[in-house]
Amino acid sequence: MKTVGIIVEYNPLHNGHVYHFQQSKIVSEADAVVAVMSGSFLQRGEPALVNKWARTEMALAMGADLVIELPVAYSTQPAEWFAFGAVSALEATGVVDAFCFGSESGDLERLQSTARRLHAEDRSSLPQDLSETGSGDAGSGSTAFRDTIRARLKSGASYPSAYAAAAGSLLEERDHEWLAQPNNTLGLHYLLALERLKGKMRPCTIRRHKAGYSQTDISDERIASATALRKLLAEDTDANANALRPFVPEYTWSILRRELAAGRAPVNWESFFRTLFARIAVTGTAELSEYGEVTEGLEHRIKRAIGTVNPDGGQPFEQLMHALKTKRYTRTKLQRTMTRILLNHRKDALSIGLLRRGVPYLRVLGFSPRGQMLLKTMRKTAAVPVVTRTASCRHPFLDLDIQAAAVHALAYRSPSQQDLSRDYSQPPLRLGDEQDQGV
Repeated sequence: MKTVGIIVEYNPLHNGHVYHFQQSKIVSEADAVVAVMSGSFLQRGEPALVNKWARTEMALAMGADLVIELPVAYSTQPAEWFAFGAVSALEATGVVDAFCFGSESGDLERLQSTARRLHAEDRSSLPQDLSETGSGDAGSGSTAFRDTIRARLKSGASYPSAYAAAAGSLLEERDHEWLAQPNNTLGLHYLLALERLKGKMRPCTIRRHKAGYSQTDISDERIASATALRKLLAEDTDANANALRPFVPEYTWSILRRELAAGRAPVNWESFFRTLFARIAVTGTAELSEYGEVTEGLEHRIKRAIGTVNPDGGQPFEQLMHALKTKRYTRTKLQRTMTRILLNHRKDALSIGLLRRGVPYLRVLGFSPRGQMLLKTMRKTAAVPVVTRTASCRHPFLDLDIQAAAVHALAYRSPSQQDLSRDYSQPPLRLGDEQDQGV
């Protein structure tokens, strides 16, 4: 049985994701699909619109055979560490033959060539820390390479743009703007991770179809980015839930409607502002600097900015972002910073020494009958423990996952004790009985 791996967030799962899923199976000639999915908080420093169990249900309904949670230690990281964690998870299963990712270029040969050349320049063969730049992004290659990224970031460039410029300079490639496109950048990092892990999986890519990664407007009758769909839902939840219907599969629409009716969605940053405000208010400046992503004196800026926000005013989190944002501090950087503070993620808990080891376990969120067969094989082939019950595994990263899920549940309209402690009791979802498990 050939198996392809995909790396996803499904926030929410839409028609573009279905296209990627179907094409991934075609180009890899796979019979089964393993999805590594971010849990409660995502790569751009945002809470998931709906909880990971609802999104797992969407993935299984689409046809995924096995859904594995990417630990929050990786899922909320910049591109390079996010990619490193996700690829290490797929590689660790021992059952994934190929992995497939979306890209703007669709040019695997060019991405692979660039990844190999950058890896050859990498002095440590593993990601280096660039947290002192204020970006939190990891960099590879020589000191000059990392210095170029730092300089570009400090001048206000986005990370993809800064990385593309540094790569172009290092490789003496004038035409490097294609690398600044977000999915090309992420794809390059997936391939770099595969090189560093000496992975055996075969990579393949699919050209991104119609809507761009961060496109906020809707220009197609059937395809829209997850960003645009979340924006639509946030503007008027009741009115726009139905407006999402043409852009998502029927099962996604049904699950979203159910979660909305139950008060478990939509979850966004405004849902957490009072909790975040309280944490910042009672935390001293020195202690604030101990949180991940808080660099270059950002703790002082946060303390000043929080005092300008009216918690009872409209969109207090947006007020905070407006007060904090500069050329140096992008919105994504600031959202990741707020995620660290909200989730109590200290720098020592997410050290490079821990992250560079790759995922320490494989947390199973759901499976199909074919996925159950993969699980049986994985118990023999996996390089790390396979976790179906949290009580069976003890690891600091798993503790962070459980805590993140509990915090995410605080955003529900009326969270119950069962909601807050669900990660302790919820077994993996099985295709066909998700409703019976209360998802």
